[in-house]
Amino acid sequence: MKTLANFISVILLLTLNVGYAYAQQEHEYVDLGLPSGTLWATCNVGAENPWDYGDYFAWGETTTKSNYDWSTYKYANDDYRKITKYCGLSVFGDNGYTDTLTILECSDDAAFVNWGSDWCMPTELQFRELNDNCTWILWTIPNGKDGYEVKGFEVKGKNGNSIFLPATGYRNGTVLYDASKSGDYWSSSLSTGDPENARHLYFNSGGGNPDHGGWRRCGMSVRPVRSNP
Repeated sequence: MKTLANFISVILLLTLNVGYAYAQQEHEYVDLGLPSGTLWATCNVGAENPWDYGDYFAWGETTTKSNYDWSTYKYANDDYRKITKYCGLSVFGDNGYTDTLTILECSDDAAFVNWGSDWCMPTELQFRELNDNCTWILWTIPNGKDGYEVKGFEVKGKNGNSIFLPATGYRNGTVLYDASKSGDYWSSSLSTGDPENARHLYFNSGGGNPDHGGWRRCGMSVRPVRSNP
């Protein structure tokens, strides 16, 4: 029954024109023909469909919460100048704390923890590769989330396969900002020159930036990747 269900899921995804998808651990992925062979998931963590926003995570956290602030952030003591992990500059570290970590460890990776060991959050370089090797087409799904239109980008590889990235916005404190206006997707890469920030994909209707810097405490979406087996 599970094999049949996975097969039906693949057919539905092909019908939606999101590329050739393959079932693995109940999560579908697409081969966009990228030079690195990176495979991109069709949905965000916490989403059931490509057009769903899914869950929002602070950078380095693996569960959701109601308030995305420094006071609730796992790796800081109430302030961006008191970071307790992923900090290469003592001026931002709690009591001068520093380490050499610039990529999230598996235990702090929302994709790895929530989806399993075959998955991880994309690095800054993988977002750049996605930006440089795919065509980004502004696209609206008329009846996506709860019957309402969903704005975002179809990201199409040179092999004709594609994924859809909805404009999810981001969470700051207790408020969701810019949903349907911009997309904000965490990478696993720290902003080494300003470690209170981490790199993320940002886009709006005018285009995007694959290595934008953003407050680590903010809640953003996660689109997992995996290697080509």
